[in-house]
Amino acid sequence: MAPKIAFIGGGNMARCLIGGLIARGAAPAAIAASEPQDALREALARDFGIRTATGNAAIAADADVVVLAVKPQVMRAVCLELAPALAGRGASVVSIAAGVRLAQFGRWLGPAQAVVRAMPNTPALLGCGISGVVANAAAGAAARAAAEAVLAPAGPVVWIPDESLMDAVTAVSGSGPAYFFLLMEAMQAAAERQGLPREVAAALVRQTALGAARMACEGAETPSRLRERVTSPGGTTQAALEAFEAGAFRGLVDAAIDRATTRGRELSDLIGD
Repeated sequence: MAPKIAFIGGGNMARCLIGGLIARGAAPAAIAASEPQDALREALARDFGIRTATGNAAIAADADVVVLAVKPQVMRAVCLELAPALAGRGASVVSIAAGVRLAQFGRWLGPAQAVVRAMPNTPALLGCGISGVVANAAAGAAARAAAEAVLAPAGPVVWIPDESLMDAVTAVSGSGPAYFFLLMEAMQAAAERQGLPREVAAALVRQTALGAARMACEGAETPSRLRERVTSPGGTTQAALEAFEAGAFRGLVDAAIDRATTRGRELSDLIGD
């Protein structure tokens, strides 16, 4: 029998996962979602045929997997509301909220509750994201498998050995799409300054980014080797890369990842108990 999955929160990431699950053959009758905003709730019911409601506890009461897709600021209140409905049932909890730690879930839901903390990213909306995940001690093989099944429509699932590394996951993949968008934005602006029409510059940059990403993901060679292969001595690529290196490009990237990681820790501390 297919597991029953309840989504607490019906925003973009929840919508992406629900759509992916149904596209992979999950029955709409096995999926439910709670969402306080009428427009979001009605869209989920209309587009996917799932059961929806405004009450969190009612949606989670008979679920085998409960996906917490609410803002970190309200997570404590949501968990305390759900705790009685989850106590002793053996259901698995998957959180996709940034910054909320496993220890906090343990205090709000009880130490026996299986919890998997996940950090997906926005390309999940296209099914080409990635999720870094970590589980608490109460989450056995079944809970981990259930989490993977829910997250798989968003892209690959990577298990992180220590929760302390989740802030680095957030800095690299959670925030990472914005870094590539910034590079694309800068490349397009530079192309336009060279005289290329905006539409042409945009097409060149976007398709080049897509092609480079596919080469890195679908081939066996490392990014370093791919870079070397397209860099002819004395050529245009080498000239551009030398300008990047002269501007301390690698140092800037390292500083950006470090700052994002630190900020992730700071935000986690702000959530409190």
